[in-house]
Amino acid sequence: MEQQLIRERYELSMARILKFQEEQTVTEPYRDFFTAMSRFIGLCGRVMEAVEEGTFGSWTGEELKELNEKLYEDIRRERYETSYGNPAWAVSRLGKELGRLLCFLYAEIRGDIAYAFEGRMLEMVIGNEALIEIYNLFEEGVPTEREVKDVLYWCVSDYCDVTLTYRIRECLDPSLDFAKKIIMESDLSDLSYLYRFGEYISEQELQTASFLNRLPEETIRCMADTYTDGYIRGFAVMGRDLSKKKTVLIRYPLGFERMIRQAVKNFEAHGLSVIFMRAAVDSVNKNPAGRAGYTSSSPNKQYDYDHRYDSAVYYDKAFRDRKLSVLKTAYEQYKKEAAEYAGPAVVETFGEESFSPVNKEEAWSFTEKQQRLFLEYRNLSMPVVNQYIPGDETSFTIIAFPLPSIGPDFEEIFKETIDINTLDYVKYQKIQQHIIDALDRAEYVEVLGNGTNRTNLRIDLAELSDPASQTRFENCVADVNIPLGEVFTSPRLSGTEGLLHVGSVYISGIQFKDLTMEFKEGRVTSVSCGNFLEELLPLAGEQEKKEAAEAGRRLVVQEIMNQHETLPMGEFAIGTNTTAYAMAERFGITDRLPILIVEKMGPHFAVGDTCYSWSEDSPMYNPDGKEMTARDNEISILRKEDVSRAYFGVHKDITIPYKELGSITVVEPGGTRVPIIKDGRFVLPGTEELNQALDR
Repeated sequence: MEQQLIRERYELSMARILKFQEEQTVTEPYRDFFTAMSRFIGLCGRVMEAVEEGTFGSWTGEELKELNEKLYEDIRRERYETSYGNPAWAVSRLGKELGRLLCFLYAEIRGDIAYAFEGRMLEMVIGNEALIEIYNLFEEGVPTEREVKDVLYWCVSDYCDVTLTYRIRECLDPSLDFAKKIIMESDLSDLSYLYRFGEYISEQELQTASFLNRLPEETIRCMADTYTDGYIRGFAVMGRDLSKKKTVLIRYPLGFERMIRQAVKNFEAHGLSVIFMRAAVDSVNKNPAGRAGYTSSSPNKQYDYDHRYDSAVYYDKAFRDRKLSVLKTAYEQYKKEAAEYAGPAVVETFGEESFSPVNKEEAWSFTEKQQRLFLEYRNLSMPVVNQYIPGDETSFTIIAFPLPSIGPDFEEIFKETIDINTLDYVKYQKIQQHIIDALDRAEYVEVLGNGTNRTNLRIDLAELSDPASQTRFENCVADVNIPLGEVFTSPRLSGTEGLLHVGSVYISGIQFKDLTMEFKEGRVTSVSCGNFLEELLPLAGEQEKKEAAEAGRRLVVQEIMNQHETLPMGEFAIGTNTTAYAMAERFGITDRLPILIVEKMGPHFAVGDTCYSWSEDSPMYNPDGKEMTARDNEISILRKEDVSRAYFGVHKDITIPYKELGSITVVEPGGTRVPIIKDGRFVLPGTEELNQALDR
């Protein structure tokens, strides 16, 4: 009965929306907006009907390609300037207040692509009925901003129990096998299978899949085995019981299906069912920090950037409370699946051209009050998630590979990346132990930049009550975090201070230029980047420079700090993977690498939570048998008093590459100085072998 009612609502709403194209009841320029929406929804409706009738599988590759182009053409870079998805264009055409709201509605309705491909009729009905209600307002004249905003608010709030609950289920329920069927049952030699996901398919995905198809089977197995073995080994290293778990969530970029198919087989051989979750398509579930799930390259990163804070349309205290209530109910509904969930296995990519965003005043952004509510929701939601998925019972793994867009050396870079991902962890384990032994004797560590790099940091370290059985640094080799090559700790915040500076670093898909962070008592006190200053003409005035500097500061706060004005230094690490660094320098791709690899190529510093958030009380031992006891800092320990004050839901790494590094020096309690790295080279006895890659 329920499904029949949804079907009736769907048919009625589709019939009404398709008539928009014929009617003259709404005045211009608004009629053009509704006509465009009608065409788009009609196109998605064709897919939905084919899925419902079971005929979608018979569509040819050429038909699927043409469909993909039509679905995404409006937001691609060449069309975006005159798209209603562009807040600047929408405001110029429809006015400031209504333009911004209708631009939001446009972005929400684009979620119909995913809903149609997956046959999720109710979600399409929700958007359809909201669009019709707003259309009716315009038939009576030009409505007020409040009238339109109320429709959007109550639509999002009322159906939060549908959208958020389904998102929780997507993360936990392997019976939702839309993507898995495509991966495991398709003829991967026929690249038209890519269009069946409903994601934007560019030459990037096609070239990647084609390249993987040409690789020998043993290479594919090596890639998949490194990925899945690292995941399994992570449980052993952290002393967690994998036998209690039944599911693993794979997040990966489209084009890697041949490797992922083998990974599914590997996981299933270990008794784990695999879950595939699409990156979120609605504002309730999107994360401003990026896309999590299976996804493709973006048709337009500026579009993604323009809409990252669309939830500002409706985010107030009542909605925050409503969302938190639904979250609790959803996890209770799927508590069995949550208990069986082992954690994510992630594949990342690198090589896309750097993206320098344009800040548009027409785009939605949080007010100070909304930002506070948003952060409060994070702090309140984390204990809920941890109740059903305890952080000390799960693990993860993450690995990265290049994309064809990295340039003409793609195939060689890909081969060398595989080599980097499979380096001899026993050798690195021994070398890194020499570094840890030196660090365990330190009172603090001094990090200085070289040349134009202005870094000057003092890192204080946690106390050791029993140095014979305890250590401050984890000896990290290739398990959860691939490739290998780092030792890391949670620094003591008291006494940690100074300036962190990097000439160029790629974080969350954005290249940050001339990035600086100042620390006092281990907390960030000020940030800046030169992204917008570089665009100014030499004769720019002081006011323009001031505005560009403020835009750069906001970019850092939004994309690195996740809206927090201050964060603690949650991690200090020394990367030892000189092989990865040498490859990056040889091919000139350092600024195109993901932080996953870059963090192994020099010292790095994470702002936000420690690496042990939500599992600080679980003992962690290095291969030498010593317990890694620096799992807390002065903020995370507050969980014992008030958990809402202990975590931020943020952990962003920032690395200083070897070439920008002057020195890393251990300063012992008596003042003895022991250099680990000097002028970009390892000088601590027992680490000299790491320089061999730098000398090639």
